[in-house]
Amino acid sequence: MSANTNVQKIVPFEGSKLSKKEQIASMFDDIAYRYDFLNHFMSLGIDVIWRRKALKYLKSLQPKKMLDVATGTGDFAVMAEKKLQPERIIGIDISEGMLSHGREKIKKLGLEHKITLQLGDSETISFADETFDAITVAFGVRNFENLEKGLAEMRRVLKPGGKLVILEFSNPTVFPIKQLYNSYFRLIVPLIGKFVAKSKAAYSYLPESVKAFPQGEEMRTILLNTGFPAVTCKTLTFGICSIYCATR
Repeated sequence: MSANTNVQKIVPFEGSKLSKKEQIASMFDDIAYRYDFLNHFMSLGIDVIWRRKALKYLKSLQPKKMLDVATGTGDFAVMAEKKLQPERIIGIDISEGMLSHGREKIKKLGLEHKITLQLGDSETISFADETFDAITVAFGVRNFENLEKGLAEMRRVLKPGGKLVILEFSNPTVFPIKQLYNSYFRLIVPLIGKFVAKSKAAYSYLPESVKAFPQGEEMRTILLNTGFPAVTCKTLTFGICSIYCATR
């Protein structure tokens, strides 16, 4: 059985005839206007620290051209521009609603000449082989309809010696963090989503998708099997988040 099977079954809208990919795009279109606020609010701002730690894995590489997959509103791309100062960052996402908000943000920051956001699918990346020095994905891989296909596509467009850095939620295993985390994710987060973003479905999907997603050694093995010869995994904040760094 593919490692992708379980996570593919988890969708935002049960009973919908749309594919997971179509549901994800629709869900993010709906919550785009509150996405950045909720990300920082629900993580108490810790997500910003996680992103900084993830980008440190690319500092020695000094990438010139970067791809940010599932870029959303471009938060990670903006931070990468500030911390790594590459010549060019291209962000792709399947939600035009998220991209629209991201372009407004980038314009206000005066970064249009450095960062470009465009509609794009992780499973059919529209760039030639070996185009990018580095690829980042923050809280996006668990939303891929086909995980292995998305990872293989990212490897294809990555230059030899280039790095893929994935930042993703994971499930803590230590008492009492595990119990507190599960209660917060399952009871509080959907309510916040319902009242702030007007979408309980989106924030009910979040804990379910995290639970189903392969983590730790399992995810590391998937990356190795995809063709990355060197893969590391680092857990953060009692295992709530993980950084996977894969070198082509």
